[in-house]
Amino acid sequence: MGYVEKNLMQGEKLYAKAKLHWTIFSKAMLLTTVAVILASLSLRASLAGNTELSSVTWYLGIAALLGGIWFAGEAFIRRHSTELAVTSKRVIVKFGLIKRSTIELNHSKVESFHVEQGVFGRMLGYGTLSICGTGGGITPISGIGDPLGFRRKAMEAIDALQNTAPSI
Repeated sequence: MGYVEKNLMQGEKLYAKAKLHWTIFSKAMLLTTVAVILASLSLRASLAGNTELSSVTWYLGIAALLGGIWFAGEAFIRRHSTELAVTSKRVIVKFGLIKRSTIELNHSKVESFHVEQGVFGRMLGYGTLSICGTGGGITPISGIGDPLGFRRKAMEAIDALQNTAPSI
């Protein structure tokens, strides 16, 4: 059970959740690929009798592998410690594992959602979602998977709330 589920108010329902896209692992994948290439070059150099080249590429490969492991761990923690949700009353964004930062906007305080997607973002289904609140507050969240779908569900929830609210 995550932050959002633990902090729902009485009678509040969860409409949509979003996660960070798998592309946040791209640095780790790139460095791991470089490490495999360097390890194979080291093996070829060793078989060819070039021990100096073999040891240099081996140590570079180890450094690239350690970098890949570092970035993979960082991306894993970032992905599992970031929560985005739309409920029947609020839009909730939570960042961080040890140091937590949260943004909670009541539906009445949300002015708009802005989605930015580059070419790769459109092809792979990720982008940056900016939530614009009343008073000029803008909260950009980068690397969201299916930001257009999340925006649509959020707007539907806000619209449903406004249509059921009693008029004065």
